[in-house]
Amino acid sequence: MSSGTRTLVSPLILARPRGKALYWTVFTAVVLLFALAFLFPVYWMVTGAMKSPDEVTRTPPTLVPQAWHLSGYTDAWDLMDLPTHLWNTVVQAAGAWLLQLVFCTAAAYALSKLKPAFGKVILGGILATLMVPAQALVVPKYLTVADLPLIHTSLLNDPLGIWLPAVANAFNLYLLKRFFDQIPRDVLEAAEIDGAGRLRTLWSIVLPMSRPVLGVVSIFALVAVWQDFLWPLMVFSDTDKQPISVALVQLSQNIQLTVLIAAMVIASIPMVLMFLVFQRHIIAGISAGSTKG
Repeated sequence: MSSGTRTLVSPLILARPRGKALYWTVFTAVVLLFALAFLFPVYWMVTGAMKSPDEVTRTPPTLVPQAWHLSGYTDAWDLMDLPTHLWNTVVQAAGAWLLQLVFCTAAAYALSKLKPAFGKVILGGILATLMVPAQALVVPKYLTVADLPLIHTSLLNDPLGIWLPAVANAFNLYLLKRFFDQIPRDVLEAAEIDGAGRLRTLWSIVLPMSRPVLGVVSIFALVAVWQDFLWPLMVFSDTDKQPISVALVQLSQNIQLTVLIAAMVIASIPMVLMFLVFQRHIIAGISAGSTKG
């Protein structure tokens, strides 16, 4: 009996010219269908902002705008004050990303390599929070942010109201810990023999080896803040301090549909660019998390 891998079509058939032609035809068709399924909504949104208000609501719809109008994008940029709200989103996402990276990395390193007392109990308690629905935590978080314990100050309309809750991310902490568990103990012991302390080992040895998973965690942290709506809506009652996700809803009541679509396109550009730039880190982080080394 052959121990080779079983496939839907035998290698003998694929080796024939007719089999190769059939294979590449099916493969190309599947790739094109998937590309169309993912790219067509993007095309529809981008071109929808370039149509006239009457054309965008026409039935049946037009695949290609009859007249190309760029005024939807310029009106969205000016009327909806997108620069201000985009900057607010950048500040909130960058602060949450930095604090989350610092504290989650430190906690994961401590649980993985320093082996504190009751470490498994602490990790179990952290992972138990993943079983609690996010909606159930909204009211306790709001009451805490509205009147911070001990110092009794309000973080409403303050970026700290976004940053501090984002630090407690159990999933990213667990992701980092699992990666740190795979770092060979011999590497850390060699650093200790050379005189490196715990903090120096983390900074000079562990973090450089953890670039793939740090990239994945960074993307998760940035996307979570960028696309969040309910929590920023509760924290920021001041319109001038709201992120783009909240501002699009708050300012869309008296705005033309084409202008709103254009604003959505502009708001999605930073996340698309970030994915295109860091897609190599996503793939590397996923593959690194599945191997020992």
